[in-house]
Amino acid sequence: MNGFLGSFHPWVLGLHVIAVISWMAGMLYLPRLFVYHAGTMPGSESSEIFKVMERRLLKAIINPAMIAAWVLGILLILDNTYYLQQGWLHAKLAAVLAMSAVHGLLAGHVRRFREDQRARTARYYRIVNEIPTVLMIAIVLLVVVGTRS
Repeated sequence: MNGFLGSFHPWVLGLHVIAVISWMAGMLYLPRLFVYHAGTMPGSESSEIFKVMERRLLKAIINPAMIAAWVLGILLILDNTYYLQQGWLHAKLAAVLAMSAVHGLLAGHVRRFREDQRARTARYYRIVNEIPTVLMIAIVLLVVVGTRS
């Protein structure tokens, strides 16, 4: 590697992939928790258990994984600025920004559930659950196909 990471590049790339996998696992699971949480009575034991699960998933896994994915991804871009000239990277970054916006949306839902605000149905959360999936598919395909061309 010619970049400043040198022999650390594969390690940074590996950690980036691990962070992305962790982020996506949480982003796919959290809306599923919302589907079940939406069917509970506010203040019930089940509702309180879901609140703990949602908060811990967001704070202990999703947030740190997103931060790590962004930091490590930026390091990888800076290590090989050639990719900045590639359209696939611009599209990927747009999709990652969209994923970050969905992350913020989900964090807002965690807060609203914590406050026992129930404005959304389980069906809504089932639909929201598909958004990270579609974005993840786009991101992976953009990277795999883009770096091969």
